[in-house]
Amino acid sequence: MKAAVGLGNPGLGYALSRHNVGFQVIDLYRELERGVGTGRRAHHAIIYRHQDLLLAKPTTCMNGSGDAVRALLAATGLHPRDVLLVHDELDLPLGRLRIVPGGGPGTHKGVRSVIDAVGTTEIPRLKVGVEIEGRTVDGASFVLERFPEEEWRRIAPVLRWAAAALAAFRRDPLAQVMTVFNRPPDGVAAG
Repeated sequence: MKAAVGLGNPGLGYALSRHNVGFQVIDLYRELERGVGTGRRAHHAIIYRHQDLLLAKPTTCMNGSGDAVRALLAATGLHPRDVLLVHDELDLPLGRLRIVPGGGPGTHKGVRSVIDAVGTTEIPRLKVGVEIEGRTVDGASFVLERFPEEEWRRIAPVLRWAAAALAAFRRDPLAQVMTVFNRPPDGVAAG
Protein backbone atom coordinates (compact mmCIF):
# COMPACT_ATOMS: atom_id res chain seq x y z
CA MET A 1 0.00 0.00 0.00
CA LYS A 2 1.11 3.54 -0.82
CA ALA A 3 -0.50 6.96 -0.53
CA ALA A 4 -0.48 10.19 -2.51
CA VAL A 5 -1.37 13.35 -0.60
CA GLY A 6 -2.21 16.44 -2.61
CA LEU A 7 -1.55 19.62 -0.68
CA GLY A 8 -3.97 22.51 -1.00
CA ASN A 9 -6.50 24.65 0.77
CA PRO A 10 -10.10 23.43 1.08
CA GLY A 11 -12.92 25.57 -0.28
CA LEU A 12 -14.13 26.76 -3.67
CA GLY A 13 -12.27 30.06 -3.34
CA TYR A 14 -8.96 28.20 -3.63
CA ALA A 15 -10.04 25.51 -6.10
CA LEU A 16 -8.07 26.64 -9.16
CA SER A 17 -5.30 28.54 -7.42
CA ARG A 18 -1.62 27.83 -7.97
CA HIS A 19 -1.37 26.64 -4.35
CA ASN A 20 -3.93 23.90 -5.02
CA VAL A 21 -2.17 22.00 -7.80
CA GLY A 22 -1.82 19.10 -5.35
CA PHE A 23 -5.61 18.81 -5.13
CA GLN A 24 -5.87 19.25 -8.91
CA VAL A 25 -3.48 16.34 -9.54
CA ILE A 26 -5.44 14.07 -7.16
CA ASP A 27 -8.68 15.00 -8.95
CA LEU A 28 -7.14 14.37 -12.38
CA TYR A 29 -5.89 10.95 -11.26
CA ARG A 30 -9.43 10.15 -10.15
CA GLU A 31 -10.76 11.20 -13.58
CA LEU A 32 -8.16 9.22 -15.53
CA GLU A 33 -8.25 5.99 -13.53
CA ARG A 34 -11.25 3.72 -13.31
CA GLY A 35 -12.38 2.24 -10.03
CA VAL A 36 -11.41 5.05 -7.66
CA GLY A 37 -13.68 4.73 -4.65
CA THR A 38 -15.97 7.39 -3.30
CA GLY A 39 -14.24 9.82 -0.97
CA ARG A 40 -14.76 9.62 2.76
CA ARG A 41 -13.76 12.01 5.52
CA ALA A 42 -11.14 10.54 7.82
CA HIS A 43 -7.80 11.55 9.34
CA HIS A 44 -8.30 15.30 8.67
CA ALA A 45 -8.68 14.56 4.95
CA ILE A 46 -10.94 13.32 2.22
CA ILE A 47 -9.61 9.86 1.38
CA TYR A 48 -10.13 7.92 -1.85
CA ARG A 49 -8.89 4.42 -2.57
CA HIS A 50 -7.73 3.03 -5.89
CA GLN A 51 -6.49 -0.53 -5.62
CA ASP A 52 -3.42 -0.30 -3.36
CA LEU A 53 -3.14 3.51 -3.50
CA LEU A 54 -4.78 5.87 -1.04
CA LEU A 55 -5.40 9.38 -2.33
CA ALA A 56 -5.81 12.15 0.23
CA LYS A 57 -6.81 15.80 0.14
CA PRO A 58 -6.34 17.34 3.60
CA THR A 59 -9.31 19.24 4.99
CA THR A 60 -6.99 21.39 7.09
CA CYS A 61 -5.59 24.63 5.74
CA MET A 62 -2.32 24.26 3.79
CA ASN A 63 -0.24 25.19 6.84
CA GLY A 64 -1.85 22.38 8.85
CA SER A 65 -1.32 19.63 6.25
CA GLY A 66 1.00 17.80 8.62
CA ASP A 67 -1.93 16.91 10.89
CA ALA A 68 -3.59 15.01 8.04
CA VAL A 69 -0.40 13.22 6.96
CA ARG A 70 0.48 12.24 10.54
CA ALA A 71 -3.06 10.89 11.12
CA LEU A 72 -2.96 8.96 7.82
CA LEU A 73 0.38 7.38 8.71
CA ALA A 74 -0.86 6.43 12.18
CA ALA A 75 -4.08 4.89 10.84
CA THR A 76 -2.46 2.91 8.01
CA GLY A 77 0.97 2.04 9.40
CA LEU A 78 2.57 3.42 6.23
CA HIS A 79 6.16 4.66 6.38
CA PRO A 80 6.72 8.27 5.19
CA ARG A 81 8.72 6.95 2.19
CA ASP A 82 5.48 5.28 0.98
CA VAL A 83 3.68 8.62 0.81
CA LEU A 84 4.09 10.99 -2.14
CA LEU A 85 3.33 14.64 -1.35
CA VAL A 86 2.05 16.55 -4.40
CA HIS A 87 2.43 20.32 -4.20
CA ASP A 88 3.10 23.60 -5.97
CA GLU A 89 6.71 24.80 -6.08
CA LEU A 90 7.88 28.40 -6.45
CA ASP A 91 11.48 27.25 -6.89
CA LEU A 92 10.56 25.65 -10.25
CA PRO A 93 9.41 27.47 -13.38
CA LEU A 94 5.80 27.13 -14.48
CA GLY A 95 5.17 23.69 -15.93
CA ARG A 96 8.31 22.02 -14.66
CA LEU A 97 7.76 18.82 -12.68
CA ARG A 98 10.31 17.37 -10.25
CA ILE A 99 10.01 14.23 -8.14
CA VAL A 100 12.45 13.98 -5.24
CA PRO A 101 12.90 11.37 -2.49
CA GLY A 102 12.91 14.00 0.28
CA GLY A 103 14.70 17.10 1.49
CA GLY A 104 13.91 20.32 3.26
CA PRO A 105 10.69 22.30 2.83
CA GLY A 106 12.18 25.39 1.23
CA THR A 107 9.63 28.18 1.59
CA HIS A 108 6.59 25.87 1.35
CA LYS A 109 4.69 26.06 4.65
CA GLY A 110 2.52 23.04 3.84
CA VAL A 111 5.59 20.86 3.31
CA ARG A 112 7.15 22.32 6.47
CA SER A 113 4.00 21.34 8.39
CA VAL A 114 4.26 17.75 7.10
CA ILE A 115 7.97 17.46 7.93
CA ASP A 116 7.39 18.85 11.43
CA ALA A 117 4.42 16.51 12.02
CA VAL A 118 6.04 13.28 10.79
CA GLY A 119 9.53 14.07 12.08
CA THR A 120 11.49 13.36 8.91
CA THR A 121 12.51 15.04 5.67
CA GLU A 122 12.57 11.62 3.98
CA ILE A 123 9.13 11.88 2.44
CA PRO A 124 8.94 11.80 -1.38
CA ARG A 125 7.56 14.82 -3.20
CA LEU A 126 6.11 15.56 -6.58
CA LYS A 127 6.72 19.27 -7.08
CA VAL A 128 4.82 21.17 -9.77
CA GLY A 129 6.51 24.41 -10.80
CA VAL A 130 4.31 27.52 -10.72
CA GLU A 131 6.90 30.33 -10.86
CA ILE A 132 6.76 32.80 -13.75
CA GLU A 133 9.51 35.04 -15.00
CA GLY A 134 9.18 38.67 -13.94
CA ARG A 135 6.67 38.04 -11.13
CA THR A 136 6.05 41.27 -9.20
CA VAL A 137 3.67 39.92 -6.54
CA ASP A 138 5.04 38.42 -3.30
CA GLY A 139 5.10 34.61 -3.23
CA ALA A 140 2.35 34.16 -0.62
CA SER A 141 -0.12 36.26 -2.61
CA PHE A 142 0.99 34.83 -5.94
CA VAL A 143 0.30 31.18 -5.07
CA LEU A 144 -3.21 32.03 -3.86
CA GLU A 145 -4.13 33.53 -7.25
CA ARG A 146 -5.83 31.48 -9.94
CA PHE A 147 -3.93 30.56 -13.08
CA PRO A 148 -4.65 33.05 -15.86
CA GLU A 149 -5.73 31.43 -19.16
CA GLU A 150 -2.24 31.57 -20.73
CA GLU A 151 -0.66 29.86 -17.71
CA TRP A 152 -3.50 27.34 -17.55
CA ARG A 153 -2.77 26.24 -21.13
CA ARG A 154 0.87 25.65 -20.12
CA ILE A 155 0.18 23.86 -16.84
CA ALA A 156 -2.77 21.62 -17.86
CA PRO A 157 -0.68 18.99 -19.73
CA VAL A 158 1.85 18.97 -16.88
CA LEU A 159 -0.90 18.27 -14.35
CA ARG A 160 -1.98 15.29 -16.48
CA TRP A 161 1.67 14.15 -16.55
CA ALA A 162 1.74 14.46 -12.75
CA ALA A 163 -1.43 12.34 -12.50
CA ALA A 164 0.27 9.70 -14.65
CA ALA A 165 3.21 9.85 -12.22
CA LEU A 166 0.84 8.91 -9.40
CA ALA A 167 -0.19 5.80 -11.32
CA ALA A 168 3.47 4.90 -11.77
CA PHE A 169 4.20 5.58 -8.08
CA ARG A 170 1.44 3.13 -7.16
CA ARG A 171 3.18 0.24 -8.93
CA ASP A 172 6.87 1.14 -9.43
CA PRO A 173 9.88 1.98 -7.23
CA LEU A 174 10.41 5.70 -6.67
CA ALA A 175 13.76 5.74 -8.52
CA GLN A 176 12.06 4.41 -11.65
CA VAL A 177 9.23 6.94 -11.36
CA MET A 178 11.79 9.75 -11.02
CA THR A 179 13.68 8.56 -14.12
CA VAL A 180 10.54 8.59 -16.26
CA PHE A 181 8.72 11.66 -14.94
CA ASN A 182 11.53 14.14 -14.19
CA ARG A 183 11.40 15.19 -17.82
CA PRO A 184 8.73 17.14 -19.68
CA PRO A 185 5.91 15.12 -21.25
CA ASP A 186 6.08 14.71 -25.02
CA GLY A 187 5.12 17.88 -26.81
CA VAL A 188 5.69 20.13 -23.77
CA ALA A 189 8.79 22.31 -23.61
CA ALA A 190 10.76 22.36 -20.37
CA GLY A 191 9.92 25.37 -18.18
